Amino acid sequence: MIFDVDPVFSNTEEWWNSIPAEVRPARDQPFYHLLAENNDTEYVAYVSEQNLLGDDLSGPVRHPKVNEYFSDYDTVLNRYIIKAGRSH
Repeated sequence: MIFDVDPVFSNTEEWWNSIPAEVRPARDQPFYHLLAENNDTEYVAYVSEQNLLGDDLSGPVRHPKVNEYFSDYDTVLNRYIIKAGRSH
């Protein structure tokens, strides 16, 4: 679940250099801050636009930080409502 976006890369050089050069994304694209989860764990991710994948699941998520960024879940629109003035 996306909770913030940087119009271009805005993380550390250490993070950037930790990505193998052959798969390193371009810096001049949006990078998304995500509350991510899989069957085993929940985590916060920083993902380039070119590496975003759709999620076929719908409904609330179990991520423990969801209440830090979102105020409510709209069951009619099937989406979270971001807290006013909240950013990473």
